[in-house]
Amino acid sequence: MYRSLFPRDLFAELDRLQRDVQQAFELSPSIRGLGRGGFPAMNVGSTAGSLEIYAFVPGLDPASIDLQIEKGVLTVAGERASHLPGRDAKATVHIDERFAGRFRRVVTLPDDIDADSVQARYREGVLHISLQRSAAARPRRIDVK
Repeated sequence: MYRSLFPRDLFAELDRLQRDVQQAFELSPSIRGLGRGGFPAMNVGSTAGSLEIYAFVPGLDPASIDLQIEKGVLTVAGERASHLPGRDAKATVHIDERFAGRFRRVVTLPDDIDADSVQARYREGVLHISLQRSAAARPRRIDVK
């Protein structure tokens, strides 16, 4: 969809603004999950031996990401600085779609996660968190005699 940086039709711009506001508050589930999940966007999956979480945090210094596990809850928090001109500068911002500011995402973990074996790696804007399941909780084959 074409969007002009300098709108000339005030009513068209108000119509676009109304659609944007409606989409912001729409929480209906879709094929992609619940709409407007927050920042950072996350993918969560599991295997028989681990829980894998991918948080998409491009442009952040890995040292500035706060990762904590407490009482079965994983918290990913941090802050992304704004790269826009300050309010003191005599500049006009026409489009600002990138999230800036403090963020916090919380994931409730299953009971069988071993909190001492968590590994986190940051590469090319993706934070990969691997949480191993406890050995007692992993499925195992039992031979019948």
